Amino acid sequence: MTKRIVIGIDGGGTNTRVLLMDEDGNELNRYDGGSALSDAPASPVDLDAIETAVVQAFAAARFDLPGAALCAGLAGVGRELQRRAVGAALSARGIAEHVEVITDAEAAFFDAIEDGPGILLIAGTGSIALGRAEDGRVARVGGWGTLIGDEGSAYDIGAQALRVVARAADGRVAETQLLPRLLADLELSSPDDLIAWAAEAKKAEIAALAIKVVELAEAGDSQTEAIVDGAVDSLATHVAALLARLGPWQATPGCALAGGLIAPGGSLRAKLSAALADQQCYVLDQQVDAARGAARHALESLRA
Repeated sequence: MTKRIVIGIDGGGTNTRVLLMDEDGNELNRYDGGSALSDAPASPVDLDAIETAVVQAFAAARFDLPGAALCAGLAGVGRELQRRAVGAALSARGIAEHVEVITDAEAAFFDAIEDGPGILLIAGTGSIALGRAEDGRVARVGGWGTLIGDEGSAYDIGAQALRVVARAADGRVAETQLLPRLLADLELSSPDDLIAWAAEAKKAEIAALAIKVVELAEAGDSQTEAIVDGAVDSLATHVAALLARLGPWQATPGCALAGGLIAPGGSLRAKLSAALADQQCYVLDQQVDAARGAARHALESLRA
């Protein structure tokens, strides 16, 4: 290879997705590795996993390291000090000549909107919305984490489902098919067993309950219908807040939807699109690729 190679990374709790791109913007190779997140409180990012994924991506494509530039869009690096620390640590690994660390949401936004006006709403395990106004102003709504935010996310839906199941077991709310469904799927013998399960469950395990909630809501279960409707309302509110904060708009902005719940084919995409029809935006029909956004960001730094 005579052309320089840039590396885009989309790193989250499930996968580390690596995309290699040449300096002309052509995609060269992709590789999916394990989780990019660490269980160590002092270090939210698994540097070994990221390095391994990059090395494997280069090896599979028969390219030589280091890359010319690397941009890593990572979950768990919301603070500038975290991004700098992770960036310095990745630089020390020698896998790229220039390294930049941004959030996974920023990488997705760069792919969805690039440098123009618009909005990106993400609803996967967590939830966040990013927007850019016509005059270049940027703003964020949501992204506050599981304890005080992430409304409308898969984790939020799963956590609400557990609360509804507890209330149903007590007789405080109407019966729901969610109770026997969760007990069967989680292989628990009684509602009391949910206490220990929830205390030990990982974030991804609670988020995975959202699939069961949506399925039962579509089957007409009233309790789960309320959870799903509330999630859709919460996500639509994210967009409404950005539209208000970044307005006035001379032209109707596009809104890209990303994340397992609302990306093309996602279980809540149709409901959310209908809810957004009443707002001053239109839903973009595209698949958002955070690894591609990170690679494009790395390419920009190479050209600067």
